[in-house]
Amino acid sequence: MGAAEGYEGHDGYEGFFERVGAGRFLATECTRGPWDPGAQHAGPPAALLGRAIEERPGARGDMRIARITYDILRPVPIGELEVTTSVVRAGRGTEVVEAALAPAGGAAPVMLARALRIRVAEESVPAVVGGPELPPPGEVGVTPFFPVPWETGYHSAMETRFTEGAFVERGPGTCWMRMKVPLIAGEGTRPLDRVLIAADSGNGISAVMDFGRYVFVNGDLTVHLHRHPVGEWACVEARTHVDAAGIGLADARLHDEKGPIGRSAQSLYVAPR
Repeated sequence: MGAAEGYEGHDGYEGFFERVGAGRFLATECTRGPWDPGAQHAGPPAALLGRAIEERPGARGDMRIARITYDILRPVPIGELEVTTSVVRAGRGTEVVEAALAPAGGAAPVMLARALRIRVAEESVPAVVGGPELPPPGEVGVTPFFPVPWETGYHSAMETRFTEGAFVERGPGTCWMRMKVPLIAGEGTRPLDRVLIAADSGNGISAVMDFGRYVFVNGDLTVHLHRHPVGEWACVEARTHVDAAGIGLADARLHDEKGPIGRSAQSLYVAPR
């Protein structure tokens, strides 16, 4: 497959995933997370499940995802994966849809998603939204990722530009993010792809603990969207809070270049290494 229009590929890869059959995808090294060479960053599979919910057979074109919650059951391997979807409840104005991601071959799911979709009718009500609140990505320089032991992965397949903080600084952070390759090789990038692939980075953007001394990993991710994103960039404006008992929360406001679009939250397991 050739790279989708507007992308040139990255390190020889033309997407985070390659479609290999109905509901089957091969993860490329662009999905690799910073902690385990055989496991994905949760951003790409989160975006893949969101795409599957929107593309499922019979999906209504007059509905959008307003909220999607993920349970990350175990590390997502880099390899061939299967995606399945099911409708939990279908109504006139709303519906609830589930999606599951599992290694190919009948293995148990490694990630689950449940989405609330709401019917939309353009210009049917007055808009109550704010305008841009952050410096645009063109006004800030590229910010490097924190050191990672391997060259190719999520850290190299995403462009990051901080307006506050940095990956190597502790505390609140605000980071514009842009995909260097499509979610699926040879296919166009959807607006929802751009925000879901970035939203799981809130924990890293606003880390308040020393990476070398503490583990702080998220077992879930919830994204609320009052407006779907436009443009190539998504911004995560994140803050992390940690209780001494070992539970944390990474809470983020999400933006595109037109202004706020929603929020994301991650529950954190925090412990000494």
